[in-house]
Amino acid sequence: MSEIRMLHMGKAKCAIDLGDGSERGEYVSQDYILNVLERPMRAISLMTSYYPLDETFPTRAHCAFSDKEISFQWDYPYDDYETYKGGLIGETDKEPFNWMRDVRRHGQDVCLTVTMDPNVSDDHIIAMAKDMSTFGRVMLRVNHEAGGDWFSFTKRATYEEIALFFAHVCDIFHKEAKNVKLILCLNGLDPDNEKVEKEDIFAPAIKACDIFSMDRYMALHWGWPYDIANSETTNYYRETVKNIYDLGKKCAERFEIVAGEKRPMVLSEMNADGDVTGPFEQCDMLKEFCRLLKEDKEEWLEAFTFYQFRDRGRLGLEWEDPNNPDVGIKLPLLDTFKEIINDEYFMPSMEYKEDVELPVRLRWGSAEDSDGVAINLHFEDDPVFCEAYFEDGLEEANLMMELNGRWFYKAPGTKFVDFMPAFFEKRISGESDMTLKIFAPPSTGENETDGGEDWQINYYYTLKSLPKIRVEYKAVI
Repeated sequence: MSEIRMLHMGKAKCAIDLGDGSERGEYVSQDYILNVLERPMRAISLMTSYYPLDETFPTRAHCAFSDKEISFQWDYPYDDYETYKGGLIGETDKEPFNWMRDVRRHGQDVCLTVTMDPNVSDDHIIAMAKDMSTFGRVMLRVNHEAGGDWFSFTKRATYEEIALFFAHVCDIFHKEAKNVKLILCLNGLDPDNEKVEKEDIFAPAIKACDIFSMDRYMALHWGWPYDIANSETTNYYRETVKNIYDLGKKCAERFEIVAGEKRPMVLSEMNADGDVTGPFEQCDMLKEFCRLLKEDKEEWLEAFTFYQFRDRGRLGLEWEDPNNPDVGIKLPLLDTFKEIINDEYFMPSMEYKEDVELPVRLRWGSAEDSDGVAINLHFEDDPVFCEAYFEDGLEEANLMMELNGRWFYKAPGTKFVDFMPAFFEKRISGESDMTLKIFAPPSTGENETDGGEDWQINYYYTLKSLPKIRVEYKAVI
């Protein structure tokens, strides 16, 4: 090994986030997802609900009301996501906080959705802001699809009250947790007047938010799991890819007009439901959407969230095995997704900077703004063994590393990482030079309250030594 350079990781032209867990599937660990997808996402989208004024909360809805007859997913008294156990409940050693720590340890940002009772007091909101103040760059989506009528919060307040509540939440978070950006999610444009859905009502929310968003699938079976999408049922739809693409772009333009300025636009839930399209057209539709993005010189979309990794229905990269919820069954879409996320257009930028010597201070700001190091490695031929050993205090580091296009995670306490999976499908012939990229996200998943002015955004780690790399070109005789 020779020559260490500073390395800056920045934004993709369009980032890709990934949903992990919802009413349709359980959370899957980031170790598993990283090993399947072979690279981290910009952010992982987590779904939760907060209805602390209800007697049965924080028991999850389908458990609290197991004796209730249900014919539609959102017929429970409160939304059937994993419950948010922070706020005034105060159990930050439970979910979603353990998930959030898992996400950030693996070099990804948290995008947290919370459907919540608009009647909670400011004390609840302030407590939530304090909960999230240590998790770095958080994107918070409060009461998404707010113009609809299916979530519980829409049954507890008028649309005017929901809009003002969202704006009030923004005000509190902007004061109490400046690391958190608020996402306003509506469902697109009103077909009668080309305005954003319920635009006049939600104008205060549009002006208050940090990020604009639209949820709209290219195909969706919303009656799942209580009926089947076929010629005898009606609880599903299918749109053309172009129509959904144009709708998102027009929605972004309209948001900008109402807000009076350009802000980031994301699609917070994006997919084509295999219940409607089948498994192969589902792949074609996602490819077509990404092709339109790449060919559009205006680059209007900051990110989209693929919904989701593992699903009990057909909205995932994996099916949840009905015999064992801990097992995922690979869908054709998984290979399509891997192809897309390895397209340079959707990958974070990497900028090589000055040569440095150890020790060197690494900064983790977010998946779109962090400083690591790049180490030159020379290979004489295709390796039979390529592995890293972590000693001299480095075994306690929390590291994300990339070699030959594949990312690896090293948890605190881990002393050995096998890099050979980087060469299973991308073998080399003859001599080759590569860089080993190393970044250091927070080892606990939370930023340290060390008194620094930027502690809520940036986490620092001093790299004092390098891993010892063993490369062999012949098997043991």
